[in-house]
Amino acid sequence: MNVETITSWLETVGVPGQAVSIGAEADNTWCLVCEETAEPDGGVSWEVFWREQGNRYDWARFSSEQVACHYLFGRLTWAQVVRGVVGVLPDESAG
Repeated sequence: MNVETITSWLETVGVPGQAVSIGAEADNTWCLVCEETAEPDGGVSWEVFWREQGNRYDWARFSSEQVACHYLFGRLTWAQVVRGVVGVLPDESAG
């Protein structure tokens, strides 16, 4: 999973596209952005956070794009489970 594929994965579990901003900060969305670090080798970090009224909440930073994408996917998928949108499939053999 990476920034090119995460949106379709999130849509698959019912997360609305307007709830996520990939590559740019936007209010009232979960954001996934790449930031240059102050490292001499010109490294980057991947940041995941909720943005509201110009502030970042529940902020996390990763050195790997894939790890950041999986983190965001996990957070938002869990939110869908809690809402009852997705969950465990019924056991067809238990009938």
